[in-house]
Amino acid sequence: MIAGAVRRTNDSCMDGAALAAELARKGIDDPAVLSAIAAVPRHAFVPEALRPVAYEDTALPIGEGQTISQPLVVAATCAALRAGKGDRVLDVGTGSGYAAAVLAALGCEVYSVEILPTLFESARARLARLGIPVHVALGDGSFGWAAGAPFRGIAVAAATSSVPPALVEQLAAPGRLVLPLGDRLRQRLTVVEKSPDGRTATRPLFDVLFVPLTSAPMA
Repeated sequence: MIAGAVRRTNDSCMDGAALAAELARKGIDDPAVLSAIAAVPRHAFVPEALRPVAYEDTALPIGEGQTISQPLVVAATCAALRAGKGDRVLDVGTGSGYAAAVLAALGCEVYSVEILPTLFESARARLARLGIPVHVALGDGSFGWAAGAPFRGIAVAAATSSVPPALVEQLAAPGRLVLPLGDRLRQRLTVVEKSPDGRTATRPLFDVLFVPLTSAPMA
């Protein structure tokens, strides 16, 4: 069971390995995901002033009213996707690029879309500087990335009241879409699973708190 997904922790971690160990204690039991968390230098994805707390299990501001997601939520999302080496994955809401980097560390071929130009430019430059192979585009993530589809997994880092139809269409069969569903006050991280015959089923995981998907109005 995942514990404390929306609760800020006061525990301080010094590096990715310590952060991965903390997430394991909180219920993340996928060894590949924990290894990916340990491998990605989260301090490189946060503003310099926040680097002393980069490895705490909490969301942090990155500008433009956006945040770098809580590591527990990133890890739980990656585990729920069940994607790995060679799988093509779409990351909606690049932000700082951290989640895309974790997916790349899992061996996925990552496509990432960001709607805010300043975050797009900084994330693209950061990922290139770190040598992390991610395809990054500027655009409305609710429409996905048709040229890269189908995707074995799709991760959405912003809340919406309903599942964007384009993302379901671009999801491979079988495939998994993980996103926060709800309004500004209550959201649940949710898995949408598409079966080989194209049917979909949803399963809620736990409460989360994300900024809204820019192009999708909240209830």
